[in-house]
Amino acid sequence: MTVQSSSELIERGLARGTMPRAKSGRTYSYVLRGVALLFAAVLALFAWSVIHQSWPAWSAYGLHILTGTNWSPAEENFGGLALILATLITTGVALLFAVPVGIGTALTLNYLVPRRLAGPLTTTVELLAAVPSVVYGLWGLNVIVPWMSTTVQPWLATLTNGGWPFSGNAIGLGISTASMVLAVMVLPTIVAISRDVIATVPRDLVEGALSLGATRSQVLTRVVLPNAKIGLLGAVSLGAGRALGETIAVAMVIGSSPSMPHSLFSLGSTLASTIATQYTDAPAMHLAALGALAVILMVMTASVNAFARALVRRGTKDAV
Repeated sequence: MTVQSSSELIERGLARGTMPRAKSGRTYSYVLRGVALLFAAVLALFAWSVIHQSWPAWSAYGLHILTGTNWSPAEENFGGLALILATLITTGVALLFAVPVGIGTALTLNYLVPRRLAGPLTTTVELLAAVPSVVYGLWGLNVIVPWMSTTVQPWLATLTNGGWPFSGNAIGLGISTASMVLAVMVLPTIVAISRDVIATVPRDLVEGALSLGATRSQVLTRVVLPNAKIGLLGAVSLGAGRALGETIAVAMVIGSSPSMPHSLFSLGSTLASTIATQYTDAPAMHLAALGALAVILMVMTASVNAFARALVRRGTKDAV
């Protein structure tokens, strides 16, 4: 058997038509880069347009939009601190409930529920993620608000004898109710993504831990969750992003009062719900102030994603 030279192999490749594949591969790479650049340009244009719309408000009020406590369009006083706090509080309380329940449900669907039931239950969870937000808002207004006013909020008030954080009138509407509705809304997203992430954990690790005598709870907490933590962080960040930007459902149950929240029973208004409810027929400066709220909301969402990516990078380095 003779050894063929590289020139002979190239000539054969040209004769068979295999060499042009390299050119097609380069073309495909250029197309993908062009699409990525186009997406970056559209994103930059979108951010610039929102900032440009809000610039009159930033020029007129400056940091008062971030630190002012009074949001009164009639007086042209646009202090958004109360809106920012309400957004952070509702998102934080919603995640406090949704994350443990969501990850626990994902573990149950992967390891504790029989396969013949796991499929239909997973489909049901994914369908819940597709329910429009206005439906959740209507459900919260007709079901959650009465339940909170007659049962949950009075019981919570007894835990602190009417003190903080459960002080105020138990009327059903308010930050606590909005947090509960948000928790239900982000729960399907967290469950669906967490289930897919947990399913990627190698079965060999699980079976090896069981063969060494580990209990099922030890396997889930010491083997499955540590190996899936990076993906679970992504699920939580996506859930937080949806909670931060939710509009209609929150506007229907939070009370639409742009005042400083003094407890979880306080009426309030988030950044997104304020933009949605006040955008129509607003004068020029009011529109600019709402654009400023949109800029703040974009920065908050981007910060959550950046924080999640930083945790992912740190987890990857620790794993290496």
